[in-house]
Amino acid sequence: MTHRLLFIVLFALIATPTPAQTDSIGHSQHIRPVALIIPGALTAYGFAALGWAPLETFDNKVWKTVWIDNPHRPLPLDNYLQYGSGLAVYALNAAGIKGRHNFRDLTIIYLVANGIMGAAVLSLKHFIPARRPDGSGNDGFPSGHSGTAFVGAEFMRQEYIDRSPWYGVAGYTAGAATGFLRIYNDKHWFSEVITGAGIGILASKAAYWLYPAIERALGLRKRTQLVSLF
Repeated sequence: MTHRLLFIVLFALIATPTPAQTDSIGHSQHIRPVALIIPGALTAYGFAALGWAPLETFDNKVWKTVWIDNPHRPLPLDNYLQYGSGLAVYALNAAGIKGRHNFRDLTIIYLVANGIMGAAVLSLKHFIPARRPDGSGNDGFPSGHSGTAFVGAEFMRQEYIDRSPWYGVAGYTAGAATGFLRIYNDKHWFSEVITGAGIGILASKAAYWLYPAIERALGLRKRTQLVSLF
């Protein structure tokens, strides 16, 4: 049942159109309220788990299943996999498989997305003390690795959505694997990973929507064309 639910959520994220302005080379950055429902719900889930006993109990059940019932050594692949989707976009461009934006534009978008995500995650870690399951610190909420991974996942989906949905599938699979490894390595509770994923997706969508305004602010855009958000 859990695997089916995860598949449905990932499919909905990959298939849902996203943030709506138009950039200087004619790429429409569509934002529709429906595109924000799932990542918004993922983010809200983590906040609810901070004080709602049923979700705290579920966190403990997941932790017990992964760590206590199946003891294992940590696998630190998540430290590298979190950057996989973002780097893959650059690798694909270098191989001649171009996405929606040129190198300059996609780099600005990626940096802005990571900046938004990083500011949100670090602020929450600072103001909300949350003990990590392995006891290594009180900065567990939310998962920064998951945030980074899902920024990259949505970034990859956005850049290659016009070519094939399978790029998005690959990106989100890498994001989900990173999140799982954070739990597998006893660094985060399930809810912290879910929240990091939601923040990462929202940050990436926000960066695409904000990019036309950033173009204008940096003097990179010759004319303005806005598309209705709704």
